[in-house]
Amino acid sequence: MASHGVRRYKITEKTPEEKERELRKINEYKSLERQVAEKVGPCRIAACCVTAKEYSAETLQEISDLLSRNPEYYTVWNYRRQVLQHRFSKEELSSSEIAELISDDLTFLLPLLRSFPKCYWIWNYRVWLLDEARRLLPLDMSRQFWQQELALVSKMLTLDSRNFHGWGYRRLVVSTLQQIGTPTEAASLSKQEFEYAKKMIGANLSNFSAWHYRTKLILQLLEEQSASDEERRRMLNDELELIHQALIDPYDQSLWFYHQNLMCVFDPTLAPRTMAPNLSVSERVEYLRNEIVYIEEMLDGAEDCKYIYQALIECMLSIAKVVGQLSTEDRSQILSWLSEVKQLDPLRKNRWLDFEKTLATL
Repeated sequence: MASHGVRRYKITEKTPEEKERELRKINEYKSLERQVAEKVGPCRIAACCVTAKEYSAETLQEISDLLSRNPEYYTVWNYRRQVLQHRFSKEELSSSEIAELISDDLTFLLPLLRSFPKCYWIWNYRVWLLDEARRLLPLDMSRQFWQQELALVSKMLTLDSRNFHGWGYRRLVVSTLQQIGTPTEAASLSKQEFEYAKKMIGANLSNFSAWHYRTKLILQLLEEQSASDEERRRMLNDELELIHQALIDPYDQSLWFYHQNLMCVFDPTLAPRTMAPNLSVSERVEYLRNEIVYIEEMLDGAEDCKYIYQALIECMLSIAKVVGQLSTEDRSQILSWLSEVKQLDPLRKNRWLDFEKTLATL
């Protein structure tokens, strides 16, 4: 029998030896959990004081064993913080000794990240360690940790280029490096990241995270360079050319998301927050008309792609926003495209019918 397209298989009964081995593992885990909680967990006796806790190397190892078995146990990550904070607070520790503790802990996390790359608690704890490096170490030493982290996340994204945890972490690392570096270093890093995003897009056009990262970097670069309107227009043209090259596959929704983002440049209500905020009315209309011509050409051989029709409708509506009205001819064209969308997207038929009614008010 099958359910939801997945064949059902008969569950094999475990042998007594397997059951015994599994039970032994469970008991070992519970015993280890109890030991750690007794040493660094919340005190159950009112008179208990902080000095009664065991922040030893042995305790840290037990915590490591526990997290290696279950990294989703967020309370144990807090226990680990307590142990490290206690060791950091020792006055006799030098900067190099603190750096070694942080380095060792970062190394401990690597196999966990490889096995559990989407576990929030590992990423959160890693950020905490790096923040401790900023707090406790001289600037040059803490910067080295963050630079090494950028190299690490590059390797991780090479292995899994669409891991949104990795991309979010990369943004945080780059932002921190820019904060603790000089203005020149910050600007250089922005350019470097811009090229990195382009390389990752080239490796996988469907990498939505890389496209999204690029949108953030564009605005940052333009601001850092105090770009003129001409330079901003040139950037816009380059991005339009890039997305046009990518849209050789019009069925890839990730690409249309980026295209939609670019079209915001021509929406007068959104333009002030985009890469080219000062285009004239005539320039906006010209860009949008050219875009419609380009997108219509994509229909040749892809008449069943609803994303194309949706993009055409959005461009035409943007023209109406720019000039303040929707002409009879443009409304007729939208209705023609909408007729195709309703056939290609029957599950959202009511949505498109409602949209059709609103056209009468434009």
